[in-house]
Amino acid sequence: MSPALRIGAVGFGLIAVCYGLARFAFGLFLPQIDADLGLGSSVAGIVSGGSFAGYCVAILVSAALTQRFGARAVATLAALVAGIGMAGIALAPNPILLAVSVLVAGASTGLASPPMAAAVVAAVHKDRQDATNTTINAGTSMGVAVSGPIAFAMAGQWRLAFGAFAVLAFALAVAAARHLPQARGQRRVPGTLPRFDSAMLHLVAATFLTGAASTALWSFGSQLVAQRLAWETAASAALWSAIGAGGIAGAMAGKLVARFGLEHVHTTFLAVMALSIFAVGSEWVPASAALAGGSLFGGAYVTLTGVYLIWSVRLLPDRPATGLTIAFLMLAVGQTAGAPLFGWLLAELGSNAASAVFAGIAIVAGSFGKFHRLLPTTRKTEDVSCTVAGP
Repeated sequence: MSPALRIGAVGFGLIAVCYGLARFAFGLFLPQIDADLGLGSSVAGIVSGGSFAGYCVAILVSAALTQRFGARAVATLAALVAGIGMAGIALAPNPILLAVSVLVAGASTGLASPPMAAAVVAAVHKDRQDATNTTINAGTSMGVAVSGPIAFAMAGQWRLAFGAFAVLAFALAVAAARHLPQARGQRRVPGTLPRFDSAMLHLVAATFLTGAASTALWSFGSQLVAQRLAWETAASAALWSAIGAGGIAGAMAGKLVARFGLEHVHTTFLAVMALSIFAVGSEWVPASAALAGGSLFGGAYVTLTGVYLIWSVRLLPDRPATGLTIAFLMLAVGQTAGAPLFGWLLAELGSNAASAVFAGIAIVAGSFGKFHRLLPTTRKTEDVSCTVAGP
């Protein structure tokens, strides 16, 4: 098997497990977990925010770990952390241990992306790197898509589901240890932090608000349809599959930016995200629109992560890794803040108000995209959106 196929297959599985299962599947099973452990919307938001907080911490140390220990070791560690976190979720007897386990599981996502990027650069021929990275990046949506049918097949047994996910993560750890190269990241160049001028602050604001808005469905999508429509597990699983399936289409972000421009794609897909949040959460929208809203959300979210990759590389063309880290870190910080806020609004004001507020947050995020016109535009952007798996 060629290095591109080997690394692509392992990376696809690793990203699917860490992002699709360890991080985002919690939202799918939240109604069942809430029923068993009595979390309530506010506590559920805090617990869910822990997953995004884990990402924030892990992404700050993953690049350094990759430089020191190599891609194979850190990717293996990411799979092990995902497995430990999901095993903890499966066994959690109370909300406190559940919160700790969710944080650990979420940390695996921050650990996973830098070593995979290093492995591709080190071992895959340059003309195959874009295709390999595209394959790896698709893992997030695939993991989300398959978690829905798994939830349906296990008939509400969330502990059994997370136990199975943990076993899969440990299997990926073995695969990473056997098949990934012992590649280290590029040597770090000493330097100061980038200048936080108006253009950088606009990127920070846009990514923070987009991350916050996305938690309406990443953390509470299943709970929204359960409360609003009294749907059973089968329909909640269908919503999750729709989100994942829609996300696969988001791999076209680079081509859309090349054709229509960053500002138009950014503004349009934030409007789509706002519409999708409202469609799933608001009682004013027909129930039949919920699944369509989930699919739109998946496509919008993955497209927007591609937009922010392109934007951040344009902003710091001489330090692309720094730009990517800032953009994706702020997405996760926004998600960390957004989940508890949405949970509180849901508990205090109901789904109509909570969905309207978070749809509004997505619209506001779109107002910060105009500053990209001050940035360099000479870099090719067609495939940048596929180079790193986003949060």
